[in-house]
Amino acid sequence: RGFALNAARFTVPTHQPAVVMNDIDKIVYQAKLAEQAERYDEMMNFMKEVATQQPNLTLEQRNLLSVAYKNIVGARRASFRIVSSILSKEREKDGESGGHVPKITAYKAKIEGELENICHDILKLLEDKLIKEADAQGTAEARVFYNKMKGDYYRYLAEFQDDQAVKTASQEAYTAAKGVADGELAPTHPIRLGLALNYSVFMFEVMGLESQACELAKNAFDEAIAELDSLDEESYKDSTLIMQLLRDNLTLWTSDQDNANDVQDA
Repeated sequence: RGFALNAARFTVPTHQPAVVMNDIDKIVYQAKLAEQAERYDEMMNFMKEVATQQPNLTLEQRNLLSVAYKNIVGARRASFRIVSSILSKEREKDGESGGHVPKITAYKAKIEGELENICHDILKLLEDKLIKEADAQGTAEARVFYNKMKGDYYRYLAEFQDDQAVKTASQEAYTAAKGVADGELAPTHPIRLGLALNYSVFMFEVMGLESQACELAKNAFDEAIAELDSLDEESYKDSTLIMQLLRDNLTLWTSDQDNANDVQDA
């Protein structure tokens, strides 16, 4: 899932000349090292420290922050889907309180609690620091990136919380991001395309606005196709990958509703 901007890679240097690193650089280095070791909880803590000390993050730092939280929340979301499926089957067999249903229900609640803590953690960082900093002096890319991220994490909460306030917060964040993206980023920009992908998933899965979700995804795809020739080599792979995900979702949504669980996001 997702695109290359959310999957920064890092190779530990072996024979590089010594360089003077400031405190932020040292923490970022540790975050990259933790990523290589697939220790995402530590990576998250390192990047959270960077964002707290210096909320005007570079592109690389934004992506490292996103990768850390994406991996941590992604594992819990996968666990939640698996346990929810098992719980549904057990309830069909044993009723609401028979067999293993109470144990599975308690385990599902534990996963929900972990998801809630992770989402609120990054949302607090976004709302208290990163979005404010981006609004004050950030680029259009940063403003879209953070508001999209805010929409994403409220969407993750909405997957298991039937709370209109959570849905509204996600909607407002995506809307804010789209307003900036449509005015200041090219239709082929990977961040704009990633926003369209995730916003359309929110519309389809959370809000049940199926026709609007399809319209958003199709418009984003068509607008990008029209300007594909203008893409530079650096963005080509990222953009075309997200365009493929948009097309895959459109195919699922318009042809076979039974496959709705296979939708892709960034």
